[in-house]
Amino acid sequence: MPRLLIVEDDPIWIRVFQDLFQNSPVTLQSAGTAREGLSLIARDRPDVILLDVNLPDLSGLEAFSRIHDADKRIPIIFITAEGSAETAIEAMQLGAHDYLLKDRLVEPAERMELRKVVERACEISRSAVAPNTPADDAAAEQSADSLIGRCAAMQEGYKAIGRVARQDLTVLIQGESGTGKELVAHALHRYSRRKECPFLAINCAAIPENLLESELFGHEKGAFTGAERKRIGKFEQSSGGTLFLDEIGDMTPLTQAKILRVLQEQRFERLGGQETIQTDVRVVAATHRNLGRMIE
Repeated sequence: MPRLLIVEDDPIWIRVFQDLFQNSPVTLQSAGTAREGLSLIARDRPDVILLDVNLPDLSGLEAFSRIHDADKRIPIIFITAEGSAETAIEAMQLGAHDYLLKDRLVEPAERMELRKVVERACEISRSAVAPNTPADDAAAEQSADSLIGRCAAMQEGYKAIGRVARQDLTVLIQGESGTGKELVAHALHRYSRRKECPFLAINCAAIPENLLESELFGHEKGAFTGAERKRIGKFEQSSGGTLFLDEIGDMTPLTQAKILRVLQEQRFERLGGQETIQTDVRVVAATHRNLGRMIE
């Protein structure tokens, strides 16, 4: 029978979880402190752990790290009365299986969702699959307080940022104008391993096509009329860091073709130049357009 350990210092919430799993095939254990929980884990490994973020002796994040050091295969689900972007992102960066808000558990649908999350985590634990995206480095120090919201959709957004930020992948952010795509891009950079290097942004819709190429790649002196001196482009300036290409859906097909090589090989030439320049840039792009429909 799957075993669920609840590390929570509030007896009211212990009772809530006991009632929630009363008719389930899950056996419950509880601990009121992080150290008590670590002791129980050492004696008898649980299949899943519900871990409060705020504990009287250790922070939930520190307790997570200690548990993870002992056994990375145990899925850990954070539960908290707070809902800050920073905590959610840090939790998912560390490798948490999920992150849930206590105040949403007053709704029957959310309680059933928690049961499903725990059941799926039990299956993962039993098949010895590691939890999502473990990260070895400490969480980023800077705050993500510019991202505000406690609703389910925002929590999913924070978790997605936490999963993706430290992976050196190209990212596409989609959403209507005004929904905070650039804030997400900044958060991806702040919580990445490139956080000490430049973050540069360029709006592909605001710059004419004939100038956008120079903005991105730079140009040599005399490359075109008015090019009186060499210019270093954004791909070169942001080497080591992140380049945010806003409104990528408004970039012309010709310019798209010219940045393809950079995306594939991290190499390019300045306009009017012969030298191949090697860069190391993470590209984060955003668009309000429906790219799938445009492709069709």
